Amino acid sequence: MRITCPHCGERGNEEFAYLGDATVRRPDDAGAARPGAPEFERWMDYVYLRDNPAGRHRELWQHVHGCRAWLVVTRDISTHAIFSVEDARAAALARPSLVARDAAS
Repeated sequence: MRITCPHCGERGNEEFAYLGDATVRRPDDAGAARPGAPEFERWMDYVYLRDNPAGRHRELWQHVHGCRAWLVVTRDISTHAIFSVEDARAAALARPSLVARDAAS
């Protein structure tokens, strides 16, 4: 599999590290996570549960043997076909509701 880094160009996937699902969002109620509370269940789900989708999916990757940039890669999990690669910071800033929510935390 070849990944086109927006900073370095096309590289082999051995230069990158897979970091997980780019669609998972951290719960807002970090301070209220006490066992038995609904907030605790949301944190347990956030930390331990992940879907295993087939088809197109957004993932976090880091170009560890290159520019070290964090990237959001949209690819088909079944075929490994890559549809887009974007800088993770630019992707986050393009979604102002997420940035504003994280800044408020």
